[in-house]
Amino acid sequence: MAGIELIISSICNATFCEVPYNETYKGSGTDPMVEKETNYVNLMKEINGKNLKVTTYNNTPLSGSEFRNGTMVGKGVAFIVMDILRKKFNFTYELVQPKRNYEMGSKMGGDSVIGLLNTSKVDMAAAFLPTLIAYRERVSFSIDLDEGIWVMMLKRPKESAAGSGLLAPFNELVWYLVLAAVLTFGPCITFFTRVRSKLITDDEGVLPLKPSFWFVYSAFLKQGTNLAPEANTTRVLFVTWWLFMILLSAFYTANLTAFLTLSKFTLAIEYPRDLYQKNYRWIASAGSSVEHVVKSEGEELYYLSAMISNNKAQFLSVISDTDFLGIVKKGAVLVKEQTVVDHLMYNDYTSKKDVEESEKCTYVVAPNAFMKKQRAFAYPVGSKLKSLFDPVLTQIFQSGILDFLKRADLPSTKICPLDLQSKDRKLRNSDLIMTYLVMVAGSATAVAVFAAEIFIKRYVSGKIIKNKKAKRKKSKMTKKSTSYDDSRPPPYDSLFGKNPRFNVETTRTKIINGREYYVFETASGEKKLIPARAPSSFLYRSDK
Repeated sequence: MAGIELIISSICNATFCEVPYNETYKGSGTDPMVEKETNYVNLMKEINGKNLKVTTYNNTPLSGSEFRNGTMVGKGVAFIVMDILRKKFNFTYELVQPKRNYEMGSKMGGDSVIGLLNTSKVDMAAAFLPTLIAYRERVSFSIDLDEGIWVMMLKRPKESAAGSGLLAPFNELVWYLVLAAVLTFGPCITFFTRVRSKLITDDEGVLPLKPSFWFVYSAFLKQGTNLAPEANTTRVLFVTWWLFMILLSAFYTANLTAFLTLSKFTLAIEYPRDLYQKNYRWIASAGSSVEHVVKSEGEELYYLSAMISNNKAQFLSVISDTDFLGIVKKGAVLVKEQTVVDHLMYNDYTSKKDVEESEKCTYVVAPNAFMKKQRAFAYPVGSKLKSLFDPVLTQIFQSGILDFLKRADLPSTKICPLDLQSKDRKLRNSDLIMTYLVMVAGSATAVAVFAAEIFIKRYVSGKIIKNKKAKRKKSKMTKKSTSYDDSRPPPYDSLFGKNPRFNVETTRTKIINGREYYVFETASGEKKLIPARAPSSFLYRSDK
C-alpha cells in the first residue's frame, strides 16, 4: 500500500488533494492516529483566513521579493510553493524583509532571516535555507526539500591548465626524471669506462666526462656522435641510452599529438583546497551559509578562514547577484548555489546576441562542488505550522515539482560546459610559448658561457695561459714543418716546384686506365700519383 500511496501523491496536485488517512483507525477516541487527525483538522481551522508574516531573502531564482502594485510580494521557487500552501489552507501572508540580505547575521535579530525567526517576529521563512547545526539551534526546519550544491564559478581561461603545448604530454615528475637522466647518464658512462680500464687492459681507454655528456645530449636531440666505442660494455651503454630516447620520443610525440587535437580542457581550480593552495581570490555572499561554514571552527572548510586576513576571501553584500559578474571577470572565483550560478551563466549567454558562438561562454564552473547541504523552509522553534505544512511539502518533494521549478527557465543541455567541443583546434601562440622560451634560454646560456670563457681566459689564468699558448704555437710550427700526413694528397702547387717538401718528377707522367697522372715521391720515398687533367686537378687545390 505504501508504494501505491507514493504514486498517488506524486500524481496528485497538493493544492486539491487532501492528506490521506486510513479510515480504519476512526474508531476509538484514544487512538493516536485519530488524535493526530483531529489535531491536524483543528490546525487547518485555526489557520483558515489567518494572515501570516513570512520572511525571505533575495537568492534568485530560489527566492526573492519585488513590488507589484505598490505591495511587496515574493517571487521565485519558494513562493510558488507558498502559493500552493496558501490555496490549500486558505490563508494570506505579509512579506517582512530583514534589514540585510543575510541568512544569519548578528544577535540583533532583525538583520537576517534566522534572526527574525529566532525572535518570533515572523511565522515562517519561505526560502531554501541550509540545515546547519548553528541554524538548528535557533529555528525549526521543515522536512528536507532538496540538497543544495554550492559550486565555484570563474572566468573561462584561454588555455587549459594542463600547460603549454610542449610541456603538456608529461607531468612535472616525468620532466624532472628525464632531466636527471640526461645529467647523470654521461658521468655513468665515464665511471664504467674508468672502472673497466682498471680491470681490463685493452686498446679502449677512458671516455672523458665532456665527450660522454655531449653524446648523451646529442642523442637526446636525435643527433649522431663521432665516438666509436670498441668494448662491449660501452656499446651496451650507448645502445641503452639510444633505446631510452627512442621510446621517450615516441611517447612524447604521440601524447603531444593527442594533446593538440583531443585534449580535455582542465581548470586550475577543481576542489576547494585549490583556492587555498594556489592562493586564488574568491568571493561569496555576506551573511550566507558559506561565510558561516568557513568561519566556524570544526567545519570541514574552516582552513579557508586563513584567507580572510589577506583579503583573498571576501564576503560581499550586493543588491543583485549579477553584481558579482564584474568581480569574476577580474579573476575572482564566485562561490554560490548551483541553481543561482546556472541562471547567471544562462542570462549572460543569452544577452550576447552579436557575439561569435565560441566567445559567448564567458564563465565556467569547476567540476567539483564547494560543499553540499540539505535545505528546507524554517519556522520559529515550537511553531505549529511545521506539523501542518510538512505533509503537503512531502508530497511536493516526492512528486519532483521542486526539481522541475528550479530548472524551468533553463535549457535541458548543460550551460557552457567545461569542454566546448570545438572542432577547429588551431595552434595558438600559447601552445608554442615554450619554443620561444627555449630560444631565449639557449641564447642567454650561450652568452653566459661566452662571457665566462672570456673572463677565465683573460683574467683568471692570466700569464700562465699566455705562456702555454706561446709554447703551443712553437710546437705546432715545428710539427708543421717536419711532419705531414701522407694519407692526404699533396697540394697542387707542389707540381710546379712551389712546395719543397715534395719531389715531383714533372717530366714523368703515366697513363693508367686511359687517364694521365703525375708521379711524385713523398718524404718517406713512397711514390704516389696525381691526376693531370684539369677537372680532376681541382680537387687538389693549394688550400687543401
